Amino acid sequence: MESLQVSDYMNTHPVNIGLEMPVAEAVELLLESHQSGGPVVDRKGKVVGFLSEQDCIAKMIASCYYREQICRVSEIMKTPVISVKPYMSVLELAQKLLKEKPRVYPVVDDDGVLLGTINRTQVLKAIDMQLRSGYQQAS
Repeated sequence: MESLQVSDYMNTHPVNIGLEMPVAEAVELLLESHQSGGPVVDRKGKVVGFLSEQDCIAKMIASCYYREQICRVSEIMKTPVISVKPYMSVLELAQKLLKEKPRVYPVVDDDGVLLGTINRTQVLKAIDMQLRSGYQQAS
């Protein structure tokens, strides 16, 4: 099986969530992009946290109750962030997915700058495509 790299299957246009963004605005970005979460980046593009739909639910309920935006992303984002490199093997990532909880992984360069994201569906699709290719060659 030839090497499958994260860079070949990652989303190169992930949501870009800022540290001081109101949670309600971040939720809008997640909803518009149909992504269940996204990396939080600083002004230099470095990943400093991760914000998921789950992180937002309680704060959105409170916002509805008080009728105001009461929280910023920096207050509820998860740290440390589990990220992957673009040159990582998809199969290695698949093994990681079996042990770790995140559904979405930020893909960062060696300096921690966001390049994209990869999720469980993309990993599964990459493995499926590779297996189908192998089956067709064997026929």
